[in-house]
Amino acid sequence: MKNINKNRLFIASCLALITTAMTFAIRARLETVFGPEGIGLTLEQIGYAFAPAFFGFTIAMIIGGPLVDLLGIKKITWMAFLTHAVGIVLTLLADSMTSLFIATLFIGIGNGFVEAALNPMVASMYPEQKTKMLNRFHVWFPGGIVIGAILGWLIMDVLGLSWQVMVGALFIPLVIYGVLFFGQKIPVTERVQLGISNQKMFSSVLKPLFLFMVACMFLTAASELGTTQRIESLLKESVAKPLLVLAFINGIMALGRLFAGQVVHKLSPSGMLLYSAIFTFIGLWLLTVTSGGMTFVAAAVFAVGVTFFWPTMLGFVAEYLPETGALGLSIMGGAGMFSVSIVLPVMGNLMDNASAAEALRTMSILPAILIVAFFGLHMYMKKRQKTFEV
Repeated sequence: MKNINKNRLFIASCLALITTAMTFAIRARLETVFGPEGIGLTLEQIGYAFAPAFFGFTIAMIIGGPLVDLLGIKKITWMAFLTHAVGIVLTLLADSMTSLFIATLFIGIGNGFVEAALNPMVASMYPEQKTKMLNRFHVWFPGGIVIGAILGWLIMDVLGLSWQVMVGALFIPLVIYGVLFFGQKIPVTERVQLGISNQKMFSSVLKPLFLFMVACMFLTAASELGTTQRIESLLKESVAKPLLVLAFINGIMALGRLFAGQVVHKLSPSGMLLYSAIFTFIGLWLLTVTSGGMTFVAAAVFAVGVTFFWPTMLGFVAEYLPETGALGLSIMGGAGMFSVSIVLPVMGNLMDNASAAEALRTMSILPAILIVAFFGLHMYMKKRQKTFEV
């Protein structure tokens, strides 16, 4: 990888992911701006308006995955930059469910292109440390949510400025990552480096183990992002400033991912996923029965659970199914975000017609299923490892 500035590219990638993550935190704060006490949308309508952030992400991942190998990582990265910019401008102009829907769609597509391009770039730059470096890269998803949540709280709740100022803050990381990527030589994907054919890549994504991981990604992503995206409404009766709970959760996640290397050393990826599912289930259940300061205790347990879900799912595929290439990583990310687009309106309906606690109880079913699934995966991987050793 001659003439490739890995450090600059990694920092630029992290800033692109910070931009992506800040949109999640800022969108969570916009729920009250556009909701019943603001512009007047119902919580179910908000769910539909926010859904494109997730299925738009999926569309970009599914399109961007194969195109990363064909067009190169650089072109997909600049497509992310452009759609991010358009999405931010349209969000600033949004004043209805329809306009918010369109703005959120562009943001979602930009976010999807970021992951479609930069997950395989990180994997190709650090072939011997995939799970560790993907976790380190994904530090900046919760890290960016912390930044966005605190900025949203400061701008709107402390300084009393308009929501447009909060949204406009997204231009800061956007411009910086654009400058850092400009003029840089970017590596080809690992699949291209290994000379794996398109035919083998497409056949590999039909392997039972990969399909199993895709199914699990539906549940891990919905457990994490479905909950955090609607935290303003879910916890408004339990705690005074739900956005600070969001920052707290993501602060724990960022720290956990920063030290993921040590955890990977002690636990296998499948073991990490099993423990994650257990803590996520306990955390969600605790959030249904706590209030006030104890909400932060429940949130901490939930945060420990979801910390390693997303990057370890990607790391598992990159390590054990490398022949799936950028397409495999894109399908995984796309499946995760698509599941959240389905969950958001369902949660909104539950909150409109039942209660926030009922929505959280329903969500806790997902990690309960994952405990069984990941226990089976862990046993399978241990058996497979023993077979290879023999």
